[in-house]
Amino acid sequence: MVHVVDDDEAMRDSLCFLLRTAGLAAKAYASAEAVLDTQFERCNSCLLLDIRMPGMGGRALQAELAARGERMPIIFITGHGNVPMAVEALKQGAFDFLEKPFEEHQLLARVLRALDHDAARRSAEARHAQRLAQLNSLTVREREVLRRVLQGKPSRIIAGELNVALKTVEFHRARILARLGVRSVAELFHLFLAPDALH
Repeated sequence: MVHVVDDDEAMRDSLCFLLRTAGLAAKAYASAEAVLDTQFERCNSCLLLDIRMPGMGGRALQAELAARGERMPIIFITGHGNVPMAVEALKQGAFDFLEKPFEEHQLLARVLRALDHDAARRSAEARHAQRLAQLNSLTVREREVLRRVLQGKPSRIIAGELNVALKTVEFHRARILARLGVRSVAELFHLFLAPDALH
């Protein structure tokens, strides 16, 4: 979904027509304030945002969305005189900016890159959430064993530190692998690159 924010109705209609012609879903907003009233869908999205508008401008909307934790990529549309503002917006986390007048293929290429970027971010966040859920499924003792395994300690050392039998440690190791959906300690290290991943 491409969210198009511009106070110029003709520009909004033109952008949405172009995006939809290219097979992309587009939603238009006449003001930054209208965006703040929107509940965004949980899908790959980006914001095509005019930098200068009456009332709340694009930069102010960028700051407000960031404060709300919205991480959708923002592509600013700017006139020549506003390029320094757009560059500053990039420093504040904007994905890209387009200077008017722009070619249609330029716009579409940047929008597609922004959508790909958002898809990658959402995928990474989903993997992170899955990892946390898997960790939360472990018992306290399993977490103690896992932390020591990730520190490279053999089972007999772990058994001594936890004052349990070697077979108990091996049992916990097998349960950890099963719960985390991996087949070996090597795969564990791909999931958790450092012991502090468990904190």
